[in-house]
Amino acid sequence: MYITKTPRFVQNLFPNFTWKIPTTDKVIYLTFDDGPIPEVTPWVLDLLEKHNAKATFFCVGNNIVEHPELFARLKEEGHEVGHHTFDHLNGWATDNITYFHNVRRTASLVDSVLFRPPYGKLRPKQIQFLQRHYRIIMWDVLSGDFDQSLDPEDCYKNVIAKTKPGSIIVFHDSLKAEATLRNVLPRVLNHFAMEGYTFKALDSKAASVENQHKLSA
Repeated sequence: MYITKTPRFVQNLFPNFTWKIPTTDKVIYLTFDDGPIPEVTPWVLDLLEKHNAKATFFCVGNNIVEHPELFARLKEEGHEVGHHTFDHLNGWATDNITYFHNVRRTASLVDSVLFRPPYGKLRPKQIQFLQRHYRIIMWDVLSGDFDQSLDPEDCYKNVIAKTKPGSIIVFHDSLKAEATLRNVLPRVLNHFAMEGYTFKALDSKAASVENQHKLSA
């Protein structure tokens, strides 16, 4: 069970998380979780380049270690990167000390203050600790590309209907999401490009994620 559009009341419960970028400009923030992997990430990068689009990749530390050339390519092509733990840990199912060490293991590989918890799940103590060191980036549109029971057409319609200026959208450069992603992502890029939108990356070093659209304007 998951919600494709994060309700306002949920966002208000965690005001220190970044759910979207406040702006009236036609800007979208695409994000990709779980990579980089050779089966999917290069295709995503090629497609983004074709559309002159920048994105933010929340990388799993173990994948960075296994595929350093892909991680280097992400940065060389002007995309931003963030932490996504070393082993894709579920915070609800992991004790705090283990979780913190796992995050810091990835921090040694990623020069970024952006952090997204796998599954969006954190315990209160984990939140308290992480907020002192990172900006916790969530989302207001979850594509559902990882859901292999979801028809790609429904995934596409979800994204198109729920994306607004400043939306942070979650996709996954993973094997589980690959089939749906290859169907949906080109159409999403084409649709919003035709609508006059641009695709920007979150700033991994800006003083304020909420104001980063002003810094990059």
